[in-house]
Amino acid sequence: MTAQHPDLTPIVDLTRNRGAGPVRARRPVYVDLLPPCEQGCPAGEDVRGWIALAQAGRYREAWLTLVRDNPMAAVLGRVCYHPCESACNRGALDAPVSIHAIERFLGDRAAEEHWPLERATTASDKRVLIVGAGPSGLAAAYHLLRLGHFVEIREAQSVPGGMMSFGIPSYRLPREMLKLEIGRLEALGLRIVLNHVVEDVLAEQAAGGFDAVFLAVGAGVAKHVDIPARDAPRVLDALSLLRHTTDSQAPQLGRRVVVYGGGDTALDAARSARRLGAEETLIVYRRDRAHMPAHAFELAEATEEGVQIKWLSTIKEIAGRELTLERMELDEQGRPRPTGQYETLPADAVVLAVGQETDSRFLGRVPAVELAADGAVRVGPDMMTGHPGLFAGGDMVPGTQSVATAVGHGKRAARNIDAWLRGRRYEEPKSRTVARFEMLHLPVYSDADPAPQRAAPPAQRVRGFEEVIGGLTEPQAHYEAQRCVSCGHCFECDGCYAACPEQAIVKLGSGRGYQYDYLKCTGCAVCFEQCPCHAIEMVPEP
Repeated sequence: MTAQHPDLTPIVDLTRNRGAGPVRARRPVYVDLLPPCEQGCPAGEDVRGWIALAQAGRYREAWLTLVRDNPMAAVLGRVCYHPCESACNRGALDAPVSIHAIERFLGDRAAEEHWPLERATTASDKRVLIVGAGPSGLAAAYHLLRLGHFVEIREAQSVPGGMMSFGIPSYRLPREMLKLEIGRLEALGLRIVLNHVVEDVLAEQAAGGFDAVFLAVGAGVAKHVDIPARDAPRVLDALSLLRHTTDSQAPQLGRRVVVYGGGDTALDAARSARRLGAEETLIVYRRDRAHMPAHAFELAEATEEGVQIKWLSTIKEIAGRELTLERMELDEQGRPRPTGQYETLPADAVVLAVGQETDSRFLGRVPAVELAADGAVRVGPDMMTGHPGLFAGGDMVPGTQSVATAVGHGKRAARNIDAWLRGRRYEEPKSRTVARFEMLHLPVYSDADPAPQRAAPPAQRVRGFEEVIGGLTEPQAHYEAQRCVSCGHCFECDGCYAACPEQAIVKLGSGRGYQYDYLKCTGCAVCFEQCPCHAIEMVPEP
């Protein structure tokens, strides 16, 4: 019987009775394995499921499947660093499926056609307070609303979005699209209170009659770096620069700008400096390219726009408009160490991009909440702090900091909060076997290259903060979705049905898969050997 359709009645199997039917050592069974793209998705999306619907041109159904896990498809389709694509099996054949581009297409189509999110079918009497309207807080709010609870977010800033509003430049994420996707959440009943700084979370919980609290304030404080400075030029942190790139407080940086750091924030700061009028923008990084944490596509776009990088260098001193740099070298473990070799470099402004941390001082009076040295909040497997009913996630807990990770934390927190409110414990789904590339039966060669996304010319990009990467057209998105090989899951290609020499496979109809007639099956494994996506396995005869 097909594993993906457990409700179907199996064909009677008489092979266990002595003398009935063929004698087999193994029998084929249909299986449903975990595709590596889903294993790699921090937001926990059903990637294979929504891509399959996009393959069929059922875009609204694809979007609805996608937003069951992530309510901001147009946002993540633009800003996620798509680790799903690094894991995609197709990358070992020709090139990974452009999952982020299809996701963006669906999010943009939803915006164009005003598709609403699905509402909860029942309402509870529970109230949840969320502190912070960034990606984790918004995702948690969405899933809690879908579970029937009342949700209110209290946000210290004048607009919601957190680092999506203040840390990601608008040339990567247009603010109109972010505002639209947040507006959908408010249409579900989410209440967002802006310009509200939470200083005593337990007092606010009690005053508002909230049954649980989710902390999602993010990592919005720039880390300090101790560099001696005398009569220094303009020195500012990257977050301050990015916050004011498109408003009246945009800083005057001068002709030559030096950015100190090697992450994606450093690249965003350098690219933003070019758009703010800097003729020369130089990144100073203390390690080499192989050890740079910034993503390759971000680096490529930055260098196209004229950003230069000085590797294996660190700023030792700032004196007036002159920087003293020390040459570094890497030890056997790849860690930088000083060489005692110095040089000077002129600069009109210096932007420090050495990381962010959480300002969690407001939790100092909360009993049993444990904080790390960098302000991160320690949580258990259920994302609850040491204080009952107080949960935390996103950038303010230890781990990878990204929008997709924060969205995944919000979903996971919502499920644990819901269970806690109902006096239960949320059980994570059981792990499944991952469908690896070597398990598939694909052609040895393919020239189905990905559909390219349009990019504005570099000279045009640096003139302002308009979006630089375009989306896919409908034909491109459909083509790209068809490049997915459905790892580990039957997509009804009829290969097994056509290959079976005993006619032992029964078609159940479109969308229902197949069944084995074990009275006819000899266990020859022809069906298994031709299945391109490893949706069939041979198991020992029971």
